Amino acid sequence: MSVLLAVAALPCGLLIGLLLGALGGGGSVLAVPALVYLLGQSPHEATAGALIVVTVGAVTGLVCHARARRVHWAAGTALGVLGTAGSYLGSRWSAALPPGVLMAAFAALMLVVAAMLARRGLRERRTTGTPTEGATGDVTGAPAATTPVRDPVRDDLIPEPVRVPEPVRDHPAPDPVRVPVKVSRVAATASAIGLLTGFFGVGGGFVVVPALTLVLGLEMPVAIGTSLLVVLINSLTALGTRAGTIALDWPLLAGFAACAALGSHLGPRLTARLRPQTLATAFACLVTVVAVVMAATAVPRL
Repeated sequence: MSVLLAVAALPCGLLIGLLLGALGGGGSVLAVPALVYLLGQSPHEATAGALIVVTVGAVTGLVCHARARRVHWAAGTALGVLGTAGSYLGSRWSAALPPGVLMAAFAALMLVVAAMLARRGLRERRTTGTPTEGATGDVTGAPAATTPVRDPVRDDLIPEPVRVPEPVRDHPAPDPVRVPVKVSRVAATASAIGLLTGFFGVGGGFVVVPALTLVLGLEMPVAIGTSLLVVLINSLTALGTRAGTIALDWPLLAGFAACAALGSHLGPRLTARLRPQTLATAFACLVTVVAVVMAATAVPRL
């Protein structure tokens, strides 16, 4: 590996790790174009090598989110295990496609990712931009207890204070899963996520996070942390399927993955400084530009 390639790998891996740790997914879609166009890998080598980068980044980010108790282990494990079949089939299918077709399909995937991230940013901006306030400024909207005021004319007409009952808390730590779940819907979602991971060499977190929030009803911070567990399981399955089929540049991937691990460790801290919707929108613009460049390069070669 040349010094130039090593230097080019550093910022790319760092950016991928930052986005993976901050958004729970999406950053891995930059791994394949970076490995192909910047680091000289073939499309099949890049999709396999990207799995290594995604796996290392997912492990590091998962540890950080787990320390903050933002991982739903049961939901993540279930989605990951159900997606292993799709991951296996995706890996086999990807290896049988011509490189040009694979890159054109990847460009289309990146446009879909950009659209989903932009929609996510707009939705979160609308949600957080109009907090509901109660009469006394309480963001929960709950009525506040009134303070008894003495009547200057008749003391016997002092109003009784209104007592607001304390909220009943049957469970100190409620289960994040709050909506009815259909097993068939979860299985189909998990299989689609695994198929994307195996076929394109991406983590699929851009699909996992919406699935965890909409299908399983997890809160966004927990969904981001849990998605890394799903990404890890699917990536390991795809790696096991591709093992021994493609010769990889391990020194190059080691440096790339080390930077991704560092970025994934810093990603959760980035969300504390920047609003997630701002980060998602900016990343969507970057992915769109890369996808257009990839499509312009790959489509004429079909």
